[in-house]
Amino acid sequence: MGISEIKTQFGLFATRRFLPLFLTQFLGAFNDNLFKNALVILITFRLSDAYGINARVLITAIAGLFILPFFLFSATAGQIADKYEKSFLIRIIKFVEIVLMVFTAAAFHYMSLPWLVILLFFMGAQSAFFGPLKFSILPQHLREDELVAGNGLVSAGTYIAILLGTMCGGLLVLYEMGRVYIGAGVVTAAVFGFIASLFIPKAQAFMPDMKIDWNIFRSTWNIIAYVASNGPVFHSVLGISWFWLIGSVFLSQFPTFSKEILGGNEEVSTFFLVVFSVGITIGAVLCNKLLRGKVSGRLVPVSGIGVTVAIASLYCLSFAVARKPYLMGIAEFLKEPVSWGIIASFLLLAASGGIFSVPMYAIMQASTPVEHRARVVACLNVTDSLGMVLAAVFVSFMLFFNVSVVNVFLVAGAANLVVMPFMCRLARCGQHDG
Repeated sequence: MGISEIKTQFGLFATRRFLPLFLTQFLGAFNDNLFKNALVILITFRLSDAYGINARVLITAIAGLFILPFFLFSATAGQIADKYEKSFLIRIIKFVEIVLMVFTAAAFHYMSLPWLVILLFFMGAQSAFFGPLKFSILPQHLREDELVAGNGLVSAGTYIAILLGTMCGGLLVLYEMGRVYIGAGVVTAAVFGFIASLFIPKAQAFMPDMKIDWNIFRSTWNIIAYVASNGPVFHSVLGISWFWLIGSVFLSQFPTFSKEILGGNEEVSTFFLVVFSVGITIGAVLCNKLLRGKVSGRLVPVSGIGVTVAIASLYCLSFAVARKPYLMGIAEFLKEPVSWGIIASFLLLAASGGIFSVPMYAIMQASTPVEHRARVVACLNVTDSLGMVLAAVFVSFMLFFNVSVVNVFLVAGAANLVVMPFMCRLARCGQHDG
């Protein structure tokens, strides 16, 4: 397929090389977040009292339980993805998702907390096995000059799916028929995800004779050691994980920031989630235009500085908010002039994050030998998960000592500025544009 046949980034949606995979991953991300957020809301407002369990403790444990499979199974998943034909593996994983979601629908119907928690762990495991396939198959179906565009669309789609899943899970589950809607939703999304996977073209297995190491600790260490030996790949993996760490700090604290700093209610918190998702989408899509399709790290330093500038702006504007004696809804919040500055800061933060991360995915893919791609993505899954865990530990530590959430944001911004010289090395060593 010639370059003239795909004139724009969105032209990839017209190709079988990209659209079925995009839809498969979009529906999977939607399902993960529909399930997770519905469960969190159900625990908070229903199940914690019914089971006599502290909601905050259980929700924290559940977040860790979903991440745990990425530590346990990513190395094995990467080996399997490099050993076998990828489109076939994706179909198996998506079929397993249907089975899991049928049981999930039943667990929601009967409000069975133990089964919901067990199924959430299995959903995390399913996602852990899908991750290496999703990002390692892209370079097999896309040309190098399409990688930035493809990764940008996948990143944008993922955040839109996260937003939609989170909002639908939170809004629907507490209605009278909410659990029925959630159950039908997760099964329907899984079925359509499986159907989409049937149209993904075959992707050659590059290591069919590889012997899989089932020792998860040894295989994980071997993958990390391999990545550490490849400069551009190593910088890219650490950069992407840093993006997820910073993003997790903000996403986890939107409710607290909205209530304690701005005096806004849950509508304001949800609105910030929308703004953040839109910003990431804008940055991810804009990245391809700025780089003109070239796999390059030259935007990394500028976008990294953009993140810190946005955080500094957010910090300063937070002190200009005139708090009411009650919690404002979104309509009243938007009437405040300073609110638009805060919104612009969040947009800049998220858009800079999108521009920061998308080239790193492309550099990682282009710099990795084909026979190691899935295992490198598996390493990325491990480091991403570690980044999110470190973010949770960092925030918990700061809040334990009664540090204001806006000061937590400021420390995150300062830390981002400190790591920028390291990220600038990526701009020098990650060039594929000649």
